[in-house]
Parts: sequence; structure tokens; C-alpha cells
Amino acid sequence: MKPNSDTPAVIFDMDGVLVDSYKAHFESWRQTARAHGLDMTEQQFAGTFGRTTREIITALWGDSVSGDGVGQWDDRKELAYRRILAADFPEMHGANELLGALHAAGFKLAIGSSGPPENVELVLDRLGGDLFSAAVTATDVTHGKPHPEVFLKAAAKLEIAPANCAVVEDAPAGVQAARRAGMIAIAITGTAPREKLATEAHLVIDSLDELSPEIIASLISGSTRR
Repeated sequence: MKPNSDTPAVIFDMDGVLVDSYKAHFESWRQTARAHGLDMTEQQFAGTFGRTTREIITALWGDSVSGDGVGQWDDRKELAYRRILAADFPEMHGANELLGALHAAGFKLAIGSSGPPENVELVLDRLGGDLFSAAVTATDVTHGKPHPEVFLKAAAKLEIAPANCAVVEDAPAGVQAARRAGMIAIAITGTAPREKLATEAHLVIDSLDELSPEIIASLISGSTRR
């Protein structure tokens, strides 16, 4: 079907954008590594943002894991993550309010995440999945960010032209992916410092409550594209 160029859309990364999952991800990685006599430092963890779990396992421990073992590590890590997150769900400040306002204003909403579908389902269940029209997860893509595949597939599912989409991201790789997809890139600080995000983002914010349908519509209109 031909994309609808008249309807604006916002594609949200999930971790660090809609859910403050830093601690849950770091702890689940450390639990998984320790189960195999290994460890993950916080510096190593910081370099993983935007990449799929299997890409991270292969990059860090490829000599120790091969074949089906990567999938087993992946499953173990993500199960630990969901247990931690479900026990104490850390919604990002302003997430519910912004999602509700955008939906009411006629925006199409999607999640574009490098996480597995079970993780996305957990977050949608807590934030209100009825507000979202589409979700793209690690099982839907071949390439991790900064490749634009995840956001282009989200736009295709929404049937919205990429030029009429804004992306909210927290990692430099995600901001780069949004730009490569031809979309407006909005970056939220926390995972990465402002100066690393500002080089390519159209707008950098410190909290979701700084955004509104009017601000995002203005960005999409093209008046601030560069």
C-alpha cells in the first residue's frame, strides 16, 4: 500500500526512551556473563546500546560462544532482563502523557527496538499497547543500528512515508539510524551525553515532558531539517 504522507508518525526506541531500563539490562548482562565465568564491565555495556543481543554476545565473547550457544545465551539474558523489569517497572518520566497526547492529536505511533518481541510486549502491556499501531523488534531485522532498517520497517508497517516520521532515541547509533532513514531524529539524554547526541540530532531533550505534538509536528514539517 502507498504510504500516507499526510499523517505524522513517531517511532520510539524503547530502552532508555520509554523505559529506564539501564539497570535491568546491565544486571541481566552481568548475571548471564557470571553464569559462564565471565564478566561485563560498565564500559563494555555502554558500547552495546542499539545493537542486538546476539551481536553483543558475538562481539564480546565470540571465542567462548559458537553456534547454538549464542541463542542460548540470548534467551538466558533476556529472560533475566524481563524478570528484573517486571518486578519494578521503571517508566520514563513523561512517557504516558506524551504517548496519550500524540495519539489524541492523530499521530501514528510505533516502537522500533533492537530487543526481542517478548521485551516489547512487556513494555507495551505496561504503557498501553492500544496507543501503538506497529512494533519492530530484533526478530524483524537483519541489521542493528546505526543501520536504518528498524525504522524503515516501522514506517512501512505504519504506511507512513519516512519523511513524515520522527524518531525518539537515546543512543548515538539510534540517532544515526534515524538520520539514515530520512527521518527527524530527536535524542533524549541519559544513556549518552548531550554533546554526543547533538552532532546529528535535530533536537536534544532531557525529558519526554519537553516534547508535545506541536513541537514534533513543527520538526516534521521541514522547517528545521538539516
